[in-house]
Amino acid sequence: MKERIILLLDMDAFFAMVEERENPHFKGKPVVVGADPKEGKGRGVVSTCNYKARAYGIHSAMPISQVWRLCPQAVFLPVDAKLYSEVSKRIMEIIQAACPGCPVEQVSLDEAYLDVTYYPTLKYRSKGWEKAEKIAKKLRKEIWNREQLFCSIGIGPNKMTAKIACEKAKPSSVRYWMSNVSEGIMVVKPQKVQDFLDPLPIRDIPGVGPKTAAILKRFFTKRELKVKDSKKATKEELGELLGVFGNTLYDRVRGIDDTPVSIKEEIKSIGKEHTFEKDTRDGEEIFPIFRELILNVVEELREREFSVKTVTVVCRFQGFETRTRSKTLKVASQDWKMFEKEAMRLLLKFLAENLKPVRLIGVRVRVAVGEAE
Repeated sequence: MKERIILLLDMDAFFAMVEERENPHFKGKPVVVGADPKEGKGRGVVSTCNYKARAYGIHSAMPISQVWRLCPQAVFLPVDAKLYSEVSKRIMEIIQAACPGCPVEQVSLDEAYLDVTYYPTLKYRSKGWEKAEKIAKKLRKEIWNREQLFCSIGIGPNKMTAKIACEKAKPSSVRYWMSNVSEGIMVVKPQKVQDFLDPLPIRDIPGVGPKTAAILKRFFTKRELKVKDSKKATKEELGELLGVFGNTLYDRVRGIDDTPVSIKEEIKSIGKEHTFEKDTRDGEEIFPIFRELILNVVEELREREFSVKTVTVVCRFQGFETRTRSKTLKVASQDWKMFEKEAMRLLLKFLAENLKPVRLIGVRVRVAVGEAE
């Protein structure tokens, strides 16, 4: 198999940077996009924030009430999904134009993988990794020139390495690359992958969250567990510790990831959530709102001619205890009554099993494009 060259392009603080661009008077101020803080009494979370806000310790998914305490002088803005989608579409068009014929996998509004392994060399008059870096520089420059937004790009022999490299290429403090578009790019060649990964904290490996990291730290009896430390475990030991993910982790810490850059778009996800003003157990408050969430999802499904494949319900209780439960259908369906019935059944199970007041409810569907089978 030929050596692959994969790029991951990720827009920097995308929502917040779009808002700064649209509102120049916000420049230099901490900008937080997400829920209304309501002077410290808000109950939602941060969607994203700019680098000025991050200097205060603010980050995505942080409770908005905590953000208010950290930085009450911040500019708080609601999520403008329509605007961000329009900008995202233009950015993806820039990517496609810069690398015609290359597989491009858009994984979110502001993030996409590119496989430039077989991209023709004539246009860039270079080959291999030098070619990939020239493509990355061109992309950053084009996006800045046309959208006045910055991105970071990681380049590696597989998706995992490119993703981690992209994170390391992001700005670490409040600074912007107004004059030097060659910054914001990190290249990790195949022979350097292990040297790159070994000194990193185990949490930098995709899929290793707080719970998994805690299990690994107990197993290795290390407070600061590095990737190189985790390589001391056998595949069998990691499998016993972490189940199926143990085998995946065994490969990832060794820089192994054969996941292709996929241009397929058969599967997407649509979801809606609601955070209550006060934690509640009142069914007359919970169920009408939940039905409204379902109707909003159904409306979007109909508009896009999608079929439901998996139904997932999210319920966050008092104390931020969050539970999710899913039901995968044998065949993708456009039976909206059945979708509502399954979603309601999942929510009722949560309420029956946990008597705590409810803080948030949500419904999400994994869908198939086109008509139901």
